[in-house]
Amino acid sequence: MILAAGKGSRMGVQSATVPKPLTVVAGQTLLARLLHHLRAALCTQVVVNVHHLPEKIEAALEPEIETGYVTISDERSGLLETGGGVKKALPLLGADPFYVVNGDALWVDASADNAFGNLARLKALWDGAQMDVLLLLVKREDALGYEGVGDFFAEGNSDVLQVEFRNERPDAPYVFGGVQLVAPDAYTDMPEGSWSNREIFRAAAKKGRLRGLLIDGHWMHVGTMGAVAEAEQKLAEIGAA
Repeated sequence: MILAAGKGSRMGVQSATVPKPLTVVAGQTLLARLLHHLRAALCTQVVVNVHHLPEKIEAALEPEIETGYVTISDERSGLLETGGGVKKALPLLGADPFYVVNGDALWVDASADNAFGNLARLKALWDGAQMDVLLLLVKREDALGYEGVGDFFAEGNSDVLQVEFRNERPDAPYVFGGVQLVAPDAYTDMPEGSWSNREIFRAAAKKGRLRGLLIDGHWMHVGTMGAVAEAEQKLAEIGAA
């Protein structure tokens, strides 16, 4: 599922006419880049939620909607935030664990081989007996364009880290990379209406079932128009524009 319903107000005047997932970075929209990642990870069905400027998101996705690759989860009647949006879309997402990807997530995999991309790594390392949520994590110092503090502490001597969620701590070394693999059961007992996926992280951490995987590659936070320029510069530097 791609979360594309938010207003993106930090993008300034652009947000009045362009939904944030349609922000162009180095010639491609964020949404197009996400669909490329999901196709490379062999995802055969994608759900996209809409609320702010929904017709523009739907127009951009028209070919994928026509083929059935993308299904729209309509939130025109009220914005449900990240957690509530996923909860509403559960009937479209099936019974297996699924990716949830923020509509403004931007990353470049270290490997050109899709089998070793970050989405493939999350899938390969998923263990439903041990985890409810597997997060893609980024070291705070490697989070280009990110101006906030960290949220996560993690420990372990393997690829998969045991994660503690401590919201907005200056000493927290990891930030959320905008991508998670999650079991649908994690949402079953959560409320209807508007709420954040942070509640899923909090519940999983409390049960000792929140895990994390450190990104292998480059990650960019596109929170403002200024950050778009930073991301474009980085993409040019690494030859990924």
